[in-house]
Amino acid sequence: MMKQEMKLVSLFLLVVLMMSCMLKLSNGISLCKMNEDGLDACKPSVTQPDPTKPTPKCCEALTGADLQCLCSYKNSVELPLLGIDPTLAASLPQECNLTPPANCN
Repeated sequence: MMKQEMKLVSLFLLVVLMMSCMLKLSNGISLCKMNEDGLDACKPSVTQPDPTKPTPKCCEALTGADLQCLCSYKNSVELPLLGIDPTLAASLPQECNLTPPANCN
């Protein structure tokens, strides 16, 4: 997997992790231009033990997301604690035919 894709996956996982935490605290959350519904739609694709292929709803949410913002979460150590697999998260953009930002280092 490409280094940029891994970073984006890590970032996306952090977003999903934050979403999980925030869902318990708030209704109608939004993170990096992904709303609660979009985050929920993608969560099954990045969690173990039975990840699923991203749904069209997940890909649509990821397409509308601020990928640069998501990149800011790439080094989160909290995502695995929420059951989010960084490798699975990194593969979402590719599976949704998206390219991570060039400067997502």
